Amino acid sequence: MTEALLSHARLISLEGGEGAGKTSALVAIRELLLARGHEVVLTREPGGTPLAEEIRQVLLSPHEESLGPETELLLMFASRAQHVREVVRPALQRGAYVVTDRFTDSSYAYQVDGRGMDLGLVEELERKVVGLKPGLTLLLDLDVRVGRARTSGRDLWPDRIESEQDDFFERVREGFRKRALAEPARFRVIDASQAPAKVAAAVSDAVVRWLRDHP
Repeated sequence: MTEALLSHARLISLEGGEGAGKTSALVAIRELLLARGHEVVLTREPGGTPLAEEIRQVLLSPHEESLGPETELLLMFASRAQHVREVVRPALQRGAYVVTDRFTDSSYAYQVDGRGMDLGLVEELERKVVGLKPGLTLLLDLDVRVGRARTSGRDLWPDRIESEQDDFFERVREGFRKRALAEPARFRVIDASQAPAKVAAAVSDAVVRWLRDHP
């Protein structure tokens, strides 16, 4: 895989913390793009292929043996490498839009800012293993306590990452916000504290503007 990091206009990612409403936003984007006659591939990370979904289970399931941050990071990129190879690149090559629930920005936020992993290592993995970055990233920004309250009744058994403490998710949120500030041409920050319909409308508006500027 090439080590050049290519920004692709038809690769759109959604990022954000727990309870930010990414699922509803994904549906809104899909409907908008389909209405305009585009092929749309909706996918997610970690996961997106059968093998990558198996890695997702390892990443998110609680284990008796503690999963080290280095192991977590490498599993994330193993899943992502498979996802990019089998789903993302083929779809982009045939002219489809790929809309993904999380992409490499999540590794910067969760593993670098959340876990304290080395920034340079993640940058190298992104170049050598992924080679792609979204043309548009929608960050659904939400207060950690609000997001946690939204998800508290959703899952009877929170996954391994959902079980982290608030201070971890505060670092993750700050990591996302730093990336958005550093790349304003790529990121659109959406206030996810609004009602779901308003969040979906804001997301749709951002995508419409993106399509207008990147036909």
